[in-house]
Amino acid sequence: MERIIMHIDVNNAFLSWSAIDLLNKGSKYDIRNSYAVIGGDEKARRGIVLAKSMPAKRQGVVTAETLFQAKKKCPALRIYPPNFEFYHMMSNKMFDILYKYTPDIEIASIDECYLDYGKIKKINGNEIEFAYKIQKEIYDTLGFTVNVGIANNKLCAKMASDFSKPNKVHTLFNNEIEEKMYPLPIGDLFGVGKKTAAILKEMGILTIGDLANASYDELKKTFKNQTDYLINSAKGIDNSEVISFKVDPKCISTTETLPNDAHNLSEIKDLLKEQAEKLGLELRKEEKYAYVIAAILKNKDFQSISKQTKLLNPTNISKEIYNIALKQMEQIWDKNGVRLIGIRLSNLVSNYYFQASMFDNNIEVNEKKEKLEKTIDHLKEKYGIEKINNF
Repeated sequence: MERIIMHIDVNNAFLSWSAIDLLNKGSKYDIRNSYAVIGGDEKARRGIVLAKSMPAKRQGVVTAETLFQAKKKCPALRIYPPNFEFYHMMSNKMFDILYKYTPDIEIASIDECYLDYGKIKKINGNEIEFAYKIQKEIYDTLGFTVNVGIANNKLCAKMASDFSKPNKVHTLFNNEIEEKMYPLPIGDLFGVGKKTAAILKEMGILTIGDLANASYDELKKTFKNQTDYLINSAKGIDNSEVISFKVDPKCISTTETLPNDAHNLSEIKDLLKEQAEKLGLELRKEEKYAYVIAAILKNKDFQSISKQTKLLNPTNISKEIYNIALKQMEQIWDKNGVRLIGIRLSNLVSNYYFQASMFDNNIEVNEKKEKLEKTIDHLKEKYGIEKINNF
């Protein structure tokens, strides 16, 4: 079976989704066509640009700069607050469309995912035609555009989806790597940050092709254990699998790559809560409990670090999963930069005998917690998953 991977990426997600939200509420114009940004509260010191429209971009506005700087460049700029509840709803609706075709989907973030198309090609036909089909379905159903990158692995699919935007389909198959990828600036290689790109440029490595053909021994002097990853990436080599939410019956996990490296634990607490909520919900649906909870992170050097805890009594309570995972994150956190976080639950069981200890001997309390969580699960299913907060 030929390996074909798609990377589906929402074009300018936050701004597009806010535009749709405003239009649904009766707005007279589409902010995607105006001088507009999505930004935090300037007074609360969260005043940075999260997303910008194309007209604002043409005025020099860039993501992550302060709103003050953006308004200096574009005095007519209008600032709209983010609506994360609506963003999650739109994200879920897009993934629901994709799940109609295959369960083999790895959600990379709120606005992007990988799809293992090779497994369903015989059913759905040519991959390029299918990419245009889902692109049109998402736009006709939800009102926003996506880019689709098609390749023989995840790395190249991700690179392809970034070639040019918006609303494009691009390929980067193995036989196209030298032609399409090698001429690109070194900073365009997925996984190469600004600092790494600057070091490579100082070494005379200006393009991805330069890195692919660079001396391994010379690179190893500077990049040490990262050398293999850098050269393989430049050559378009990536053997990582598309990992869907459920890995196997004895273990479930979820991970997410962050849009920017996080340096403070406080930056990822909300995401960690979402992950704990997801996993707890999955366990409760299957009437299962986890004995082992593990926090997972990948640092800026692509090193994976994890910390796990074996429980006296298994749990499927989201808040308990979160509290344990947070303590574990505190122990393994890398202040130099974290690019991916996740939680893994293992040693799953369908039933168990509660083991009382001198510290926790109230069986009824545990039963009440689980009943409450299931009640909340039911309300969320009925009224929308973002309506009620378990924590």
